Amino acid sequence: MNLENLEKNIGYKFGNIELLKNALTHTSYAYEHHVQSNEKLEFLGDSILEFVSSEYMYNKYTNLKEGEMTKVRATVVCEQSLYKVAVLHNFSDFLYLGKSEVMTHGNKRPAILADSVEAVIAAIYIDGGLEPAKKFIVENLKNEIEIASKNVGQKDYKTVLQEELQKNGDVKIEYHIISEKGPDHDKIFEAEVSLNGKVLAQGKGKSKKEAEMQAAKKALEN
Repeated sequence: MNLENLEKNIGYKFGNIELLKNALTHTSYAYEHHVQSNEKLEFLGDSILEFVSSEYMYNKYTNLKEGEMTKVRATVVCEQSLYKVAVLHNFSDFLYLGKSEVMTHGNKRPAILADSVEAVIAAIYIDGGLEPAKKFIVENLKNEIEIASKNVGQKDYKTVLQEELQKNGDVKIEYHIISEKGPDHDKIFEAEVSLNGKVLAQGKGKSKKEAEMQAAKKALEN
């Protein structure tokens, strides 16, 4: 396994390549080969990720209140966002997994990939200090933070639509994702909202939730 290719992908050259190897070592592999897993690095990486994303938001999004920043961070520092980072840099090609995980395609599992990203963040931090770790985090998550910061103050159109439609009694409101386009790290979802089986509107977004929200917004406008 040539870890130099992963170093090129993430834009960081390790002084101690063993740190990167450790960051990619799943517990299943560690158990079989009697080596240390990436769990401790993952623990540290999670804390670094929270700090760096908090500092970045504090400095860049001065308009956001404390509660809003907490919501944005929760949206960004999550399995789905980190999974996208792992897919973008082909982490699945470099994971050290036990036989059972290899057989069940564990290298494609979002939870395993997301954990490995946190572990790599810690490995970069230990190897080169806070600045390169911060660079990796900001470069890979700034777009997610931007999207989340725009949506955080957004009116909950789904709730408003429900309240409007239920004024005349009980109704059946349903949301369906009707299409997904683009690569895993940059998908566009399209959703439709229907009332008692009749389609009211459609909407698009970079997440299923955002697509549904846009559909509800258009239904209200209609």
